[in-house]
Amino acid sequence: MSTSPVEYPEVGDLVVATVTRVVDYGAYVKLDEYDGVEGLIHISEIASTYVKNIRVHVREGQKLVLKVLRVNPQRFQVDLSLRRVTGREKSDKMLEWKKVKKADSLIKSAAERLKVGNEDVDKIRGVLYEKFDNPYDAFEATVDDGEETFTKLGIAEDWAKALTEVARSKIRLEKAKVTGTVELTCAKTAGVEAIRQALHGAKKVKKSRGTTIKVYTLGSPKYRFEVRSKEITDAQATLNLAVQEALSAIKGLGGEGRRLG
Repeated sequence: MSTSPVEYPEVGDLVVATVTRVVDYGAYVKLDEYDGVEGLIHISEIASTYVKNIRVHVREGQKLVLKVLRVNPQRFQVDLSLRRVTGREKSDKMLEWKKVKKADSLIKSAAERLKVGNEDVDKIRGVLYEKFDNPYDAFEATVDDGEETFTKLGIAEDWAKALTEVARSKIRLEKAKVTGTVELTCAKTAGVEAIRQALHGAKKVKKSRGTTIKVYTLGSPKYRFEVRSKEITDAQATLNLAVQEALSAIKGLGGEGRRLG
């Protein structure tokens, strides 16, 4: 995304655009991520099938995800395609764009708390765009990791605090949850301590940022692991690692273990 009126997208890029005018030979759009840049979707790039009435496919004010076919800055010309965008590309790009808009809104909310102007806002925005593919990722990270997400980027502490407070008040991370049950026993004198060590080690396995592991006693010798993560695949992988760590640890400490589910 850019605030510069002279910056153009590159051929092959996916862009979000708003339809401004529909004519018989195509549709004119405004590129939402490139301030002041307009483009044209020729009627031949509207749909894969014959288009008898273009207004059946697009309408003024409609938001579209488009693929850039040609760019000619000297003629202020951007040719775009609707038909060459897959359903997956459309959903992924629209989600990315919405997150960018949310990030901008969060930055502005933090600026209002600090009572600072647009110049400071632009500086913070610039840092986040430089360090993250999508600045919204920084706000999701700070929900779990705190102000350090921003201070380690060189952002002042007052800004880091404001950005973190805004993120935690506006963002609710949805996490996938998986569970697994193990049975751990150890007949040695220090058996209870051995089980405690095995469970403690399981909670310390390597995991992706934002992933949590909790262990609950179901009644000795059964213990349940609960893993939460942003992605179900990450949660399942972490659960498997935690269970394997517990079973290996208890065996190494002279006990026995098995996975029940």
